[in-house]
Amino acid sequence: MEKLIHFGRIAFEKAKACANRTVFKYRDDATGEWRNISWSDFAEQVRSIAKSLIELGIEEEDRIAIFSQNMVEIIAVDLACQAIRATTVPMYATASASQIDYIINDAEISTIFVGEQYQYDRAVEVLRQSKYLKRIVAIDPSVQLNGVDAAISFEDFKKHGLESQTADQLLNERMERLSLNDLTTLIYTSGTTGEPKGVIIRQSNYQQAMKIHDIRLKNVTEKDVSLCFLPLSHIFERAWTYFCMHRNMVVAVNKNPKEIQTVIKEVQPSMMCAVPRFWEKVYMGVNDKIEGFPSPLRKWMLHAVRIGERRNLGYRRQNKPAPTLLNVRYWFYRNTLFKLLKKVIGLGKGRFFPTAGAALSDDVNIFLHSVGINICVGYGLTESTATVSCYNPFNVDYEIHSVGDIMPEVEVKIGENDEILLRGKTITEGYYNKPEANESSFVDGWFKTGDAGYLTEQGRLVIRERIKELYKTSNGKYVAPQQVESKLIVDKYIEQAAIIADQRKYVSALIVPAFSALEAFANSSKIKYESRKELLENPKIIAFYEARIQQAQKDLAVYEQVKRFTLLTDAFTPDNGELTLTLKLKRKVISEHYAKEIENMYNN
Repeated sequence: MEKLIHFGRIAFEKAKACANRTVFKYRDDATGEWRNISWSDFAEQVRSIAKSLIELGIEEEDRIAIFSQNMVEIIAVDLACQAIRATTVPMYATASASQIDYIINDAEISTIFVGEQYQYDRAVEVLRQSKYLKRIVAIDPSVQLNGVDAAISFEDFKKHGLESQTADQLLNERMERLSLNDLTTLIYTSGTTGEPKGVIIRQSNYQQAMKIHDIRLKNVTEKDVSLCFLPLSHIFERAWTYFCMHRNMVVAVNKNPKEIQTVIKEVQPSMMCAVPRFWEKVYMGVNDKIEGFPSPLRKWMLHAVRIGERRNLGYRRQNKPAPTLLNVRYWFYRNTLFKLLKKVIGLGKGRFFPTAGAALSDDVNIFLHSVGINICVGYGLTESTATVSCYNPFNVDYEIHSVGDIMPEVEVKIGENDEILLRGKTITEGYYNKPEANESSFVDGWFKTGDAGYLTEQGRLVIRERIKELYKTSNGKYVAPQQVESKLIVDKYIEQAAIIADQRKYVSALIVPAFSALEAFANSSKIKYESRKELLENPKIIAFYEARIQQAQKDLAVYEQVKRFTLLTDAFTPDNGELTLTLKLKRKVISEHYAKEIENMYNN
């Protein structure tokens, strides 16, 4: 077990202990080849950045923004800030200028590191009218600075430290003052129901997170390779990447999320954090392939999945010995069809895959475990420094409906309205500059998550719904929209769904079709159309979706089922304000934008 090290020191300590060991891999933009970075080289990069920050006047407890897609450089900037006792404020790479401006003002940020041209241009917009922002550092060398006096390239920025005569001494002095009380990160929530809030995460929160993951994940090794796919501005990926460094794993940093299907095949990770939507798309893609197989092959594959479900969930999950014939059949499929399937996806070397951020459909969860993809479902928040509960990936005993066993030393209890309450050393002390929010977010020392759930007899946590998102129909029935939506979006013809039900006499839905699949269906069915609007108004298409929606929600109570729906030509996106940067639905905005369509579903 690795000793706990303050992340302001970790690069330097690891460089002493294992200088030549690879810590990061990244794809070279020029050649497309994957290159390795050793702890020694990474530590030198962290040191040069830390010295440059000191030379440019960054004081202890100053807030430094990082506005970039995933890059090794932003991890180095983050650890350099920790080394000099400054605070990093990560921002999503797709954020708008107004979102950046809000955070800059709230945290009083003077320096921002940006990744590529999009982030640089947004930062310049903010710079021109901000009373706080004074300096932009552009990491990608291809960024056009366009003569902005306050902007500097990353290479020129690092020269300040290299040329300094005093920065080494000042860096050492600051590192001697490193403390578990250091304010390490401010991560701003996405603000689905109000303005974003900066979650205070101290070094003590991260160190406790490392400790409890050491207990739960004893079997990870330095031979493991984790693919850094989710944004590092998200607590899930950020805390996991810290854990990988802590445990000497190799982290392959994926810069472009749109290239994940290619990158995952190149890297063949043994581990990777992902949100349920990633696995839902894997599930839909595999089932789409199966549907296209000739009948004998399709039956063979479906039989293999049933065998996997019987063996892995019916016996192995419950620690029961499977019948010999069932085991023989499973081992055959595991070494043929399932092995090929995982290799094609890029999971051939996969050991386990942490999954959280939203509800994962039971159908998807069961399918993945059936074919031997070890999904480690969990639950957490920014305010809990990520994990509150998760499956034990090295223990076959788990419950499909749950989000796993409570993490060691994290306390969970169920409060009023079945709200999940948290207490422990990973839980934030509160929100930055938000005394009223802090007052309402804690009760008797317990943090109020806003999620409703319960604990099973085995002590596992089950999430029911977001309390603030729980709808009450005019008939007095409660409907959890996320539960209904999760049933719909695993259909390969449905890309997005937003449930409408609050104070309404029945449930309705706004549906964004998966247009590539729908258009292929329309063409094969000889349905003619000139535009998406015309396609979605075709009675055959409407009837087609009606049948699929009915099938998807057959397990729901009658009052939870969608009675009317509207097909939309345009997707919900962060750009139009209908999604947060973490791709959660902003329900109030959607209801306002589609007020006419919603009323039509109840008036007609």
